[in-house]
Amino acid sequence: MAYVTALYTSLCAILIIYLALRVVHFRRTKRVGIGTGDDRSNEIRVRVHANAIEYTPIALLLLLVAELGGLSHLWLHIFGISFFLSRVFHAYGLTAGKGGTHMGRFWGTLISWVVILALAVVNIVMVVKAL
Repeated sequence: MAYVTALYTSLCAILIIYLALRVVHFRRTKRVGIGTGDDRSNEIRVRVHANAIEYTPIALLLLLVAELGGLSHLWLHIFGISFFLSRVFHAYGLTAGKGGTHMGRFWGTLISWVVILALAVVNIVMVVKAL
């Protein structure tokens, strides 16, 4: 079993459900069935959740491939915790910045991209070495 990936997949799943619950709570409270109800704060909640959904699958897939390819647990944990924390930073920053600029949003995005790109490079190197 890919234990390290299982850990970070589970943490990301909990974060995604939390972010989804924020959207659901707003929609139920304001009786908005779909969309944002032209409410800026809900638009931000929806984008925070959607952004996590957009980036998390590829990062976790790359982490899984790296784990199955034999990358050390130390590196897997570095990538996993960095990605998870980047998503927390991003969610906080996008919310606190009310959709505008915020250091949490900046660092969350940057770290997410760095982790995804680094894992892509690691996986490519592992494939080339295996050929």
